Amino acid sequence: MQDLPESTTEADGSVIVRVLSYNIRSMRDDTAALARVIAACRPDVVCVQEAPRFFRWRKAAARLARTSGLVYVAGGATASGPMILSSLRAHVERTEDVLLPRTPGLHQRGFATAVLRFGRARLGVLSCHLSVEDWERYGQGRLLLDRLSAMDVPYAVAAGDLNDRPDGRTFGLLADALQDGWATKPWGREHTTRLGDPLQRIDVVLATEGVEVLGCGVPMGLPHVEERDLRAATDHLPVLAALRVPAS
Repeated sequence: MQDLPESTTEADGSVIVRVLSYNIRSMRDDTAALARVIAACRPDVVCVQEAPRFFRWRKAAARLARTSGLVYVAGGATASGPMILSSLRAHVERTEDVLLPRTPGLHQRGFATAVLRFGRARLGVLSCHLSVEDWERYGQGRLLLDRLSAMDVPYAVAAGDLNDRPDGRTFGLLADALQDGWATKPWGREHTTRLGDPLQRIDVVLATEGVEVLGCGVPMGLPHVEERDLRAATDHLPVLAALRVPAS
């Protein structure tokens, strides 16, 4: 596998940031394997979906952050599942958890958002998990784009489980407005469904214009990311991207 660039700060103040997106199925599987996968990816930012949302959810989120070598930033039950973790490299400027309009009979959805600073570079981050219903998902895609614009930062990334494939209209809406990490600079494995399941790419890292995608994909083959841990951790595969973010 081609190497993925490491996190660093460059001479002009731009930074290379590793962003990981991961649906963790409420930590109902092997949490030790989950922590090993996250730690092996050496992320600066983790956009989590299906974070614990019920009894003692904050304690579970803190445990995952601690065992992965990260800190809690935003989201969880307060965003109805999406959550953001980060390394100590990131300075947290502000956070906001957003609950989306709820359709009776369907799950409550939300966004976890944060503005992070890495030296002179500022990055808006949004973690999402969109609806399984096409019509509701499309509306949530529009709200996602509106929310990124409202964060009022020069560069931003949205990552999560779209519940849609690249030929779907919500995926297309987002890929028309943002850079689809895998399509822009493919690296690693494409499909994000559990090993052995039908091949689908429904988990993404998307970036605004001006962010340079240096590589993006499922980190199979990355040193210390073991296939047995990927199988045991959850029912999705993670997506890891290396992004160059200019100084603001």
